[in-house]
Amino acid sequence: MPALTGASTRTRVWIIVLALLLLGGGATAYTLRAASGRDAAAAGTADPRFALAAGGGALYARDTATGRVARVDPAAPGGRVAGGPVCDRFHAAGDTALCLRRRPGVPARSYVIVLDRELREVRRMSLPGIPNRARVSASGNMLAWTMFATGDSYARSSFSTRTSVLDLRTGYLVKNIEQIPLTLDGRRYHAPDVNYWGVSFAADDNRFYATVSTNGRTHLVEGDMATWSARTLRANVECPSLSPDGTRIAFKKRVSDGPREPWRLYVYDLTTGREHPVAERRGIDDQALWTDGETLAYGYGGGIWSVPADGTGAPRQLARGASSPTLAD
Repeated sequence: MPALTGASTRTRVWIIVLALLLLGGGATAYTLRAASGRDAAAAGTADPRFALAAGGGALYARDTATGRVARVDPAAPGGRVAGGPVCDRFHAAGDTALCLRRRPGVPARSYVIVLDRELREVRRMSLPGIPNRARVSASGNMLAWTMFATGDSYARSSFSTRTSVLDLRTGYLVKNIEQIPLTLDGRRYHAPDVNYWGVSFAADDNRFYATVSTNGRTHLVEGDMATWSARTLRANVECPSLSPDGTRIAFKKRVSDGPREPWRLYVYDLTTGREHPVAERRGIDDQALWTDGETLAYGYGGGIWSVPADGTGAPRQLARGASSPTLAD
């Protein structure tokens, strides 16, 4: 074999060094991609394979242990299929999902994250407050959410809320609906202590129902986006949820002034003006979900429960360790 010259030796050394650099670069790129995937998971994004089911009325909820949205499935391990985004409150309808996620730090701030049916992020906003209520209209066009500004419970005597409405068709955001002209008991009303929460949209994406609180009392209000107005319909109504046919409202009614379970779940008929309690006798602090025209789902005691809306039957548990029930239609 002929002896290697100095030039050929240097060439081979540079080839080996270049090969090592390329191998190292490939390994680094793989490591960065893997780290990026871990970072995305830590940031609360959904598994790309996890999406809202089309048809069938699948029930989704927030898994308490992980904070992630999961599909309730009694046949699956643990009774659910995980993989959704990390959310403190979650709701979905049409082709839209709404995820509220609290950010760490003081003062309290939260992300409002709009997702498509594949649970891919469409829009993100950072707003002050602690996530409390989230609702998407049946069409998926209108979104509403409520944040606690101070305090952390409706059971406390002093708290403040901010309720926002976003129209996805126009991109128009109302950061706080407190400025909507309010008619209370037939008269225009102004007061510095007005608070709104718990919006529920009608099928026309224009009318909505919500709670307004002022002077120590709560009222059911009917709002109109087109005329930008609201009027009270009934006292002692909180967290309304409009039935699919638009004729009834499920709500929580204060039945006690004490701190322990002050509310009962009721249903109000908009046509007759009559109301009745459902068979759930425990104090429900949630905005109930109509899973169909006759059944309500809600969070209580760290789980998801259901009960007939007509006052008959008995509560039954749908999922343990879960909250924020929503139905993908």
